[in-house]
Amino acid sequence: MKGVPAGLDPTLAARLSRDAAGLVAAVIQDADSGEVLMLGWMDDEALHRTLSTGRVTFWSRSRQEYWRKGDTSGHTQHVRSVALDCDGDALLVRVHQVGAACHTGDRSCFDAGDLGAVVDRTPNPSAGMS
Repeated sequence: MKGVPAGLDPTLAARLSRDAAGLVAAVIQDADSGEVLMLGWMDDEALHRTLSTGRVTFWSRSRQEYWRKGDTSGHTQHVRSVALDCDGDALLVRVHQVGAACHTGDRSCFDAGDLGAVVDRTPNPSAGMS
């Protein structure tokens, strides 16, 4: 992970709000279904590679190296669009997913199930009144 690569538009680079490690979160979404597939991390170089090749490239925080989704598994991600959020600290990458997105073999890394969070927190004004 180095400075701004020569190919990354300086205007785009200036809009990125990186964490202490120089990374931004990249939410990967199926362009057709809208399903969220996974979360990865990108630095400027990974984003440049993603935008210039049309294949999603991440920075591996554990291995400290770049990796292109699908090079080992064959489960590739072909970029349809990339959007930057309002704070500049997250990317939404819409892709055509070939095969599973998750290393477990599941289509989505979010297939482990709901955590049981309370979904409806609408206050009931009459609760507790007799």
